[in-house]
Amino acid sequence: MSDHISVRRRDRVLELRIERPAKKNALTRGMYQALSEALEAAAADTAVRAVFIAGSGGCFTAGNDLNDFLNALPSREDRPAARFLRALARLPQPLVAAVSGVAVGIGTTLLLHCDLVFAAPDARFQLPFVKLGLVPEAASTLLLPQMAGYHRAAELLLLGEPFDAAAAADAGIVNAVVEADALEAHARSVAERLTRLAPQALAATKKLMKRHQLDDVLAVMDAELDEFVARLQGDEAREAINAVLEKREPDF
Repeated sequence: MSDHISVRRRDRVLELRIERPAKKNALTRGMYQALSEALEAAAADTAVRAVFIAGSGGCFTAGNDLNDFLNALPSREDRPAARFLRALARLPQPLVAAVSGVAVGIGTTLLLHCDLVFAAPDARFQLPFVKLGLVPEAASTLLLPQMAGYHRAAELLLLGEPFDAAAAADAGIVNAVVEADALEAHARSVAERLTRLAPQALAATKKLMKRHQLDDVLAVMDAELDEFVARLQGDEAREAINAVLEKREPDF
């Protein structure tokens, strides 16, 4: 397991916590691997009735660690993030998220695969892929238009501007906005409520809700990641990422 991913069991709830607060919980390849292994193990464990995910230090995740990605560009055969996203899409148990602070890039798109999402008023979401010369991932180009409607999804994905918890709830990304001091307790209590329900009926209901589009989700994930890798190696992404690192405006 990664030093920055905490995995623990609370009765029948598996809790995943992203713990890299000094970097706003930005995700590295090793962290993706740890998250994938935890989700895959949970999927095979009938004692796990629900999964809970949160960040540490008042932050969910700032998305991909740019330096990590630039130092080890993913190939078609080596995609830790893709493994994580597939594990998310295929997880049979309900997944509950508690979001506070920043949730950028995959920090927002992974929520599209959660079953219940609760956010603090200070949560700030952003899908800045185009701003970075990239394309969205996690099948968000399929799921977000379904969830929020095409025009709202286009605003969020094309312009890539930050939006708050109330806007995330309005777009269907978040179930409810909960006061920060009660957020995790509330989300955890919902996860615990799920564990007291009939597990086979619960899993079957989730499967029925998702089965009509699972193949499409996985296919779109692959198409997005192919384009993402191609964009990541292109001039636009290089200029955009260097501009972020150098704290200047990009020149496209």
